[in-house]
Amino acid sequence: MDRSEIARRGEDAAVAFLERVGMTIDDRNWRCPAGEIDIVAREGDTLVFVEVKTRRSERAGTAEDAVSPTKQRQVARVAKSYLVVHPEAPEALRFDVVAIKVLGVDRALLRHYRDAFGVAL
Repeated sequence: MDRSEIARRGEDAAVAFLERVGMTIDDRNWRCPAGEIDIVAREGDTLVFVEVKTRRSERAGTAEDAVSPTKQRQVARVAKSYLVVHPEAPEALRFDVVAIKVLGVDRALLRHYRDAFGVAL
């Protein structure tokens, strides 16, 4: 399985998990010139921007480590663009991270970090 397939399967798992816990998915892989947001979801009256990181090993660090301050700022720039295109979006915002460690062909450890980081828009 190549990197893009692992990333796609990780995002699929994240979507299934988020829906299971009651979130509604508005967009996946939303792109603009500033970059991409993996998942845009809603939980009640809150718009949630979700960064998904999937890793087969931790040689280069954990999935959580990959959501560095630089990555957080980039996600915030994309979120700001999303809000310009979607003015109907709720005012309450949150940034979550779903970190996935692949354990086997059909096994993974998924960790959901609610309100993982805050950034000024």
